Amino acid sequence: MKITRKIITIDEDLCNGCGQCIVDCAESALRIIDGKARLIAEKYCDGLGACLAGCPTGALQIEERQADDFDEEAVEELIRSEKKGSGCPSANLQSFQPQTPCQQANQPIGISGSALSHWPVQIRLVPPDAPFLRNADLLIAADCTTIAYAGFHQDLLPGRVVLMGCPKFDDVESYIHKLSEIFAGAAIKSITIAIMEVPCCQNMRNVVQSALQKAKAQIPLEVVVIGVRGEKR
Repeated sequence: MKITRKIITIDEDLCNGCGQCIVDCAESALRIIDGKARLIAEKYCDGLGACLAGCPTGALQIEERQADDFDEEAVEELIRSEKKGSGCPSANLQSFQPQTPCQQANQPIGISGSALSHWPVQIRLVPPDAPFLRNADLLIAADCTTIAYAGFHQDLLPGRVVLMGCPKFDDVESYIHKLSEIFAGAAIKSITIAIMEVPCCQNMRNVVQSALQKAKAQIPLEVVVIGVRGEKR
């Protein structure tokens, strides 16, 4: 039944697919589909807007329009089914096997395969007890390094577990808290920080150092700086 009520709307041009809104939505009404946040059904959205605050780009808004009425029973059933199937991308931890020589050989000429070993990769989405963190060589990468540095998958990522974030636009205190839990409990073997040469990116060093101090951890640390034209410093 359609009624006039408040409901979420998503500007796909602004959405960067970070998945924070999925974490913040208690009704589990949102999914990342084709790299964008999408409302899976109007009946699952209560229109209260709990997902708005965490969106780093302002892609989410509340509008008043004709929509299916909110169905609390349907939401409860959806959440029950997801607990069985782990449908939320932030909870659906995945580890990937390295590509076989045959798979590598079938890559298009001049294009190497992905060296990514796990999912998710955003700092705020990875739980501190994720299995792929245990005894890992950790790569903490500022988001822009993956675009600026052409050799990211061939040079920095192999053999490392990557966690990504932006020290300028994201909540650095939450980063410090999350990373300190990882450093304290995951037996991390080494840390490589990949940052851009721009001043705002330097704060990632401070985040990691603060997390190490909070965790009272001593872990070998290396910093890689990428220039804005993609050169490795």
